[in-house]
Amino acid sequence: MSNVKQDQTPQVGAPKRKFRLRVPSAFTVLFVLTIIAALATWAIPAGQYAKLSYDADSSSLVLTPPKGDPQSLPAEQESLEDLGVDLDITQFTSGSLNKPISVPGSYERLEQNPAGFTDVPSAMVRGTIEAVDVMVFIFVLGGLIGVVRKTGAFESGLVALTKRTKGHEFALIFFVAVFMLAGGSLCGLEEEAVAFYPILVPIFLALGYDSIVSVGAIFLAGSMGTTFSTVNPFSSVIASNAAGIQFTEGIWWRFSGLIVGGVVVVFYLHWYSKKVKDNPAFSYTWEDHADFTKRWAMNSSMDDIKDFNWEKKIILVLFVSAFVIMVWGVMAAGWWFPQMAAAFLVIAIIIMLIAALGREKLSESALVDAFSEGASSLVAVSLIIGLARGINLVMNEGLISDTILNSLTTMVSGMSGPLFIIMLMLVFFILGFVVPSSSGLAVLAMPIFAPLADAVGMPRWIIVMAYQYGQYAMLFLAPTGLVMATLQMLNMKYSHWLRFVWPMVLFVLGFGGVLCATAVIVSG
Repeated sequence: MSNVKQDQTPQVGAPKRKFRLRVPSAFTVLFVLTIIAALATWAIPAGQYAKLSYDADSSSLVLTPPKGDPQSLPAEQESLEDLGVDLDITQFTSGSLNKPISVPGSYERLEQNPAGFTDVPSAMVRGTIEAVDVMVFIFVLGGLIGVVRKTGAFESGLVALTKRTKGHEFALIFFVAVFMLAGGSLCGLEEEAVAFYPILVPIFLALGYDSIVSVGAIFLAGSMGTTFSTVNPFSSVIASNAAGIQFTEGIWWRFSGLIVGGVVVVFYLHWYSKKVKDNPAFSYTWEDHADFTKRWAMNSSMDDIKDFNWEKKIILVLFVSAFVIMVWGVMAAGWWFPQMAAAFLVIAIIIMLIAALGREKLSESALVDAFSEGASSLVAVSLIIGLARGINLVMNEGLISDTILNSLTTMVSGMSGPLFIIMLMLVFFILGFVVPSSSGLAVLAMPIFAPLADAVGMPRWIIVMAYQYGQYAMLFLAPTGLVMATLQMLNMKYSHWLRFVWPMVLFVLGFGGVLCATAVIVSG
């Protein structure tokens, strides 16, 4: 992508780096964490909760105890009452809870099942296979980007945009951040957000910003929105269902948190982006700015870029429409990665036809090569997502995930009031590393922790808030989540991201703790 001319010369008074935390590449970090998880299966006692799910084919509940064979139970409220599961049977039969939940009080110690030497590479491979739907989506996205770049539409549109936004550069960051905040809160727009980097990063670069601003406006803002989810079906809704309450309970508390969190993240982005704009050497990633610019900036100089003609405008409109369709599909049509990949592929084919039949008449082989090269450029990103899942496979198959959950449950039992909810939020912070999936953690932990709210006399919706704030504060950081894939995509060092994001982690834990404690006091 470049050479948009920018004054990248360090100014006098650029901050000196007295200490630099050297962190290995994303692949090395995940490999080391997989080994640590395997070693933990030898040290942490094995155990498991009974799991309860609904089988639509037989219209019955299926109870899978820690020991023994699965049992079929009538899909009736009485069956849940007998198990001590304080949920409505319709939450199973309607499909609201489509993953097995943990049965309270059913934890049992099991025979140790430590991971062997071959289990480490095996888990990494199987984790990658499990993530194949995400990987295909990313490959198709890369191919689509490669085709659009080949047409020259990116460069022409970028030149036109930079001319229009001169003097108001932060406006773009503001609108992107607000969009991601809303998307995160409404539909958990996170993994899908990788689609936005190829569009926005070259624009941010041309406006004089760095890679941190790019990740901040997209990943950080989206994660802040998800942290303060209001109606996100993968977080607040499924957690409320698993807690046995309506998702509308406590929604105004969550909404007020979203407003405060949104204001804080926008002001933080404004502070940092202004510093970088005034002095590029202030950038936390300054040492890597040359490589980053070479990779992401425009391939042509301003003078060499051709006019932004109607053909290129149509191509960019089609390109942007792919993301509008994606957001609609996720929010309204229940799409997941296969459907999104198919939609992106259709858009890519239409753009290829326009490019082949248009003024420049690009050849079929050139367009196919562009698609292939674009897809291959995101192979590393795809692998990172799969490798991160391998860590969870090791812990689950080593039977230590439920042991960690049971130990943390015991730790907070007996506490009362604000202290209980703050400690519970910290428990979810730890569990966010062990189970980085928001829906996965909700169905595993919420049936265990929600009854504890009754014991201390607080509404269960406050437990949902503690779950959101605790888990997502960790997911800003956790290599087992989406962080590593994001950093790999932009070739950013984890240490640089850590330096930028830690104030936001402290904010979420601090403000989230105060909000939860206040809710406990107000609810009486």
